Amino acid sequence: MQAAWLAPARARLLRRAGIARRKRILDLGSGPGAVTEELVRRTEVPRPSGAREGTQDEAALVVGLDRSLAVLRADPEAFRGASRVCADAARLPFAAASFDLVFSQCALMWMELAAVLREVRRVLQREGLLIAIEPDYGGMMEYPDFIATRDLWIAALARAGADPFAGRKLSWLLQSLGFETRIELLPEVHPPSPERFKLLGTLPLTPEERHQIARIQQVSLAYPPIVHLPFFLVTATLRSRK
Repeated sequence: MQAAWLAPARARLLRRAGIARRKRILDLGSGPGAVTEELVRRTEVPRPSGAREGTQDEAALVVGLDRSLAVLRADPEAFRGASRVCADAARLPFAAASFDLVFSQCALMWMELAAVLREVRRVLQREGLLIAIEPDYGGMMEYPDFIATRDLWIAALARAGADPFAGRKLSWLLQSLGFETRIELLPEVHPPSPERFKLLGTLPLTPEERHQIARIQQVSLAYPPIVHLPFFLVTATLRSRK
């Protein structure tokens, strides 16, 4: 669901990053490969008409990394043209300066943020980029107030081991590691999807919280509610490896 409606923002960031000319790309926290296949597609350079065999640029290496082997194996077709690696993002199994682009979407909030960003710095080449898209549930806006689920999300995500406030922390942490950062926010306010309740229901909730969600779902409104979850769109450039 998130992979689809974040697609326009993701496409804009990747085009600006010059993904078509990138040669070694890491999809950090790839999950089942929802975005990995897009990264592969965007790095494919067609051979010019009339070109001889062997004249095409060397194909880019795209690596999907996740800590769950079961998730990586769930849909092999999603990783067609890419490699799969099962590992902890805080201890990446790659040599220094292995990648010229690291991409991560809705995954850093589930990781040891400071440790993972240090590892991203280690495996990036000079002038390499980190492109990250991360939500910040602390800035969630909802109206009318009686349909609000912000506090439920924050509590449940924290119980599950995630950082609901990861989005706002990225710029400061990256700059402390020597990255040059460009921070944007997702500008659109989308109509709220009923799927959000299904996703919330997968998190550890108390019986009282589940009852509260059920009440909210039963509310009949004259107009669509406003539900906006801010997403931080991060482009971080490693100018120097010193």
